[in-house]
Amino acid sequence: MSVLGIGGLFFRARDPDLLNAWYRDHLGIGAGCAAQDTGDIDEWIWKTQAGPVVFAPFKADTDYFAADKQYMLNLRVADLDGMLPALMAAGIAVETRPEWNDPSVGKFARIHDPEGNAIELWEPPAT
Repeated sequence: MSVLGIGGLFFRARDPDLLNAWYRDHLGIGAGCAAQDTGDIDEWIWKTQAGPVVFAPFKADTDYFAADKQYMLNLRVADLDGMLPALMAAGIAVETRPEWNDPSVGKFARIHDPEGNAIELWEPPAT
């Protein structure tokens, strides 16, 4: 068997149109978006840059993210420090903690979408 990567992320939303617009407008992700240096935009898909993906089930009682949520989205970013002021200016609460950062793993911040889903922004260490 040869799995090549994650092909999609599907989740329920009270207002899918609003959530699609929020992710597109504030994070540049979703259908019709393309990461830097990934080519032309396709109206149906989000083109991402190749890179590491962490796939990790957590214990049911983890406190790493909200107990009432079954998942947390982690997005790999290129310039975390450059992103945060724009998110805050848009009225999005940003949480950072020094203990989340580790030079061997990278830097982290947390935000939540309009439906309360946690989003971890991760800037891997420079290679």
